[in-house]
Amino acid sequence: MNQNKSQKTSGRGFWSLFVTQFQGAFSDNILQNLVIFMILGLNLSLAEKHEIAEKVNALFCLPFILFSLYGGFLADRFSKRSVTIAVKIFEIAVMSFVCAGLVWQHRQFLLMGIFLMGIHSAFFGPSKYGLLPELLAEKKLSWGNGLIEFGTYTAIILGGVAAALMHTFFGANQAWSGVVLIALAFFGLGASLGITRVPAADPARKFRLNFAGQIFQIFSSVRQDRRLALAFLGNAYFSFLGALLLLNMFFYGAYVLHVGDVQISYLKIALALGIGLGSVAAGYASGGRIEHGLIPYGAFGLSIISIMLAIPGWSFNAALAWLALLGFMGGFFIVPVSAILQHQPEPSKKGEVLAAANWLSFVGSFLASGVYYILTGIFNLSPLQIFLFGGVLTFAGAIFVLVLSPDSFVRAFLWLATHTIYRLRVEGLENFPRRGGVLLISNHVSFVDWLLIMAAADRPVRILMGKDYYDKPWVKPFAKVPRVIPIPPEIRPREVIQALHECGQVIQKGDVVCIFAEGGLTRTGEMQPFRRGFEHMMKSAMSGINQPSVPPVIVPAALIGLWGSIFSFEGGKFLWKKPPQFPRTITVRFGPPLPPSATPEEVQAAVEGLME
Repeated sequence: MNQNKSQKTSGRGFWSLFVTQFQGAFSDNILQNLVIFMILGLNLSLAEKHEIAEKVNALFCLPFILFSLYGGFLADRFSKRSVTIAVKIFEIAVMSFVCAGLVWQHRQFLLMGIFLMGIHSAFFGPSKYGLLPELLAEKKLSWGNGLIEFGTYTAIILGGVAAALMHTFFGANQAWSGVVLIALAFFGLGASLGITRVPAADPARKFRLNFAGQIFQIFSSVRQDRRLALAFLGNAYFSFLGALLLLNMFFYGAYVLHVGDVQISYLKIALALGIGLGSVAAGYASGGRIEHGLIPYGAFGLSIISIMLAIPGWSFNAALAWLALLGFMGGFFIVPVSAILQHQPEPSKKGEVLAAANWLSFVGSFLASGVYYILTGIFNLSPLQIFLFGGVLTFAGAIFVLVLSPDSFVRAFLWLATHTIYRLRVEGLENFPRRGGVLLISNHVSFVDWLLIMAAADRPVRILMGKDYYDKPWVKPFAKVPRVIPIPPEIRPREVIQALHECGQVIQKGDVVCIFAEGGLTRTGEMQPFRRGFEHMMKSAMSGINQPSVPPVIVPAALIGLWGSIFSFEGGKFLWKKPPQFPRTITVRFGPPLPPSATPEEVQAAVEGLME
């Protein structure tokens, strides 16, 4: 345990991974852009240039479809550090092959080099993303993802610029470009040696040749977790949209904006820089937790800005600004999606789940080549119309997700509220179990306590709420979406006991339920005695034949800083008072889990201890 803790607090391992990833993405993009610039310089028809650009994208994506699952096997079976080092050695051989293709100016050699670099990245992906939760504490996972995404897209920026400069500077002597790529591969190998040593997650795992059967098995497992399944789809769609728009970028620059190679690379720079900055902003905006409330903002932002880019007449500088903003919203979208993919799976299956997500994302990128061919070759859509297509499709997808998972809309609303009206600080989130049933018990200070608890937790929380309050017209529409559980008044004890029993069954199934055990709002600012109703819940959660593999626990929580707000009873009145501080800083603090047999006195003492 101490060794694991030291690994997660050592920055050297993370930054070595950061540099290794940066170099790989940088070299990938030099190679792909260099080949495309060489092709655009040839005396070919527009249709032929479209066809070769589609081949470049498809050849890079195809290895991910064929080999990602095997990369996931290696990431679980062996140390992810060892897999990363082996992949970087393979990259040196690939770049030597590419160098030969550049010496001979052989198009098929170069296309094969792109395919081999796709194999390199397919095997590296599961280890790269699997290493993050092993090198970083959970509260830094969104921050780490933000930096990795920022580094990746900065590498894309610099790779595109470097490719344009190398194509111009070396001219007919592109062998020197091959020498540069080989030197970068050696640099990446050196960086990978600095990654912290980590043990294999599942050393006894057996190799399965039938990756299609394995994909089906993983997808069947993922479907049981709606949050993880939606993250899979979101990750795949982001790859699809990104590949489609990047293919479109070359022709948007050449045939709409009428600019040359270097200016086209600036367009890619703007997009990639926006994604990088958006990723870092999303990492900080997550506030030390996985904030999936950012996803709707990112999705609708991508949609609106793609539609704006479809308007003709933008200047080159205006197009740069719009593309940077498009990338920024993409960063807001992809960072929480990536964090969910890394955080949600079981540790022993993380490699294969990430590999499956990687596989699906590159299926999306591969399909983008086919869709781009259909849009341009069959329907003859212009680059502007392709932006419009991407925007409308993204808007429809965002609406679909909100209908399928409306709690993401509530989460988005809560994120906005806790970054405007309130400043929310979350402490002790590491005490919140990642999976299994949880009864969350908190003090009760204001009318908005339930919303703040939902905003602070990084798992969906079902709140137990008095039916008289639940039925108010300004509460019920918001309460129904996150499946708030109404409980009858105490004058109907039989119905109350039945409701408590049903809550216990919800906890037994692995959900999180929150109650305010005082039975009502504090009128003095002091905590009232906890009632015994939650004991019925935990007895129900621990009874029956379908006992969960992860026993349910009680997690104490404390809301600090709400007394005196307009939603509290301070001064003897609700709402009708001027807030003494705006925005108001609120702290939600989670304590270590207690056993299901904990008494009201023990739980209350734990909550009081958190408030000190």
